[in-house]
Amino acid sequence: MQAFIPYGIYWSTPFAKWQGSLANMNALPLAAAVGKQALATRGFDMAQIDLGLLGMTNPQKGSFYGLPYVTGLMGIDRVAGPTVQQACATSVRALQMAAQEVVCGTAQCALLVMADRQSNGPVVYYPDPSGTGGYGITEHWVPDNMGNDPYAKNPMLQTGENVAARYGIGTAEQHELKLHRYHQYLDALANDRAFQKRYMVDAPLSDSKFRKQTGALGVDEGIFPTTAEGLAKLKPVKEGGTITFGGQTHPADGNAGAIVTTRERAREAATDKGIEVEILGFGMSRVEPGFMPMAPSPAAINAMKNAGLEIGGIDVIKTHNPFAVNDIALARDTGFAWQKMNNYGSSIIWGHPQAPTGLRAIIEMIEELVLRGGGVGLFTGCAAGDSGYATVIRVTDSRKD
Repeated sequence: MQAFIPYGIYWSTPFAKWQGSLANMNALPLAAAVGKQALATRGFDMAQIDLGLLGMTNPQKGSFYGLPYVTGLMGIDRVAGPTVQQACATSVRALQMAAQEVVCGTAQCALLVMADRQSNGPVVYYPDPSGTGGYGITEHWVPDNMGNDPYAKNPMLQTGENVAARYGIGTAEQHELKLHRYHQYLDALANDRAFQKRYMVDAPLSDSKFRKQTGALGVDEGIFPTTAEGLAKLKPVKEGGTITFGGQTHPADGNAGAIVTTRERAREAATDKGIEVEILGFGMSRVEPGFMPMAPSPAAINAMKNAGLEIGGIDVIKTHNPFAVNDIALARDTGFAWQKMNNYGSSIIWGHPQAPTGLRAIIEMIEELVLRGGGVGLFTGCAAGDSGYATVIRVTDSRKD
């Protein structure tokens, strides 16, 4: 595609648990402060940014103004661009939009800011004078949408159960995967979090008006210690089902960001000029209603096709896996063992803020490829509306030993 991510010019905050340390903070000013500091620390000249893309799925105060609000707070108030909302596919959609702009020459350097807060989601009132008594409709943005797809007429949990039934995936296999993912995440914490420190930045903490910093969130918050014995005690959430609380992710808050640009600018800006990160292609899918965890497979196949690759050419896979059944279904569909996916962790462990979830996984995928000495990585994940989105990225390491 001739679109590149400068190595090291990306970041993610830790993800905070539902109603945790970031629950009272507007996600947009927080993401602006984090992004500005991250780019400054990396020595990146923000004057070269000529496009911004904001990804968010849960409205915040001021989010009507979207991306211009965020870039204004970052000190680049001549940078415009769209706000992207595609549930948990938001990061990949924004990445594709940025890559297309660079390839078409309509932008030279695009800033991605992905920000969400599941905690304290808005309560929306839709006036309806024709309703009974003239009363309108109230929507609790986060729980109501997790609990009901207005088209497929089912909660998110039911999509997991539908896929578990179709693929014959039992609770024991889901728990086996969850325990394996937890130990992969522990690898990211080894040696004083050496892996996470390759990309993770602190989230400053303050009151809701951002008047004074009171601390910083430097590590993921809300990770559940996982053991085989603990998982075995859990019962399925749905009567007659297979998915326990251990077989799924949890809501979270956080943000992530990255730069997408040309090869020349990426090489100049990279924190290590011997490493090149090239975006090869994208793929999207939508499966039958009520089978959301199946969608990552056809999305991945489409992305590989568009990149001119097959599964044998993929070295690393990262996924957004809100349910354990996601990765099991993907492994059966592609032949890529689930045990080899998601080294260093994934969203089933570190949580689900929606917009930044995919970008954090992509960043971890890049860093894993660098540790391998280069290679090709595939990220894929599901999103609301029984859809999936995927991208293929190649890391080339030309450094001498």
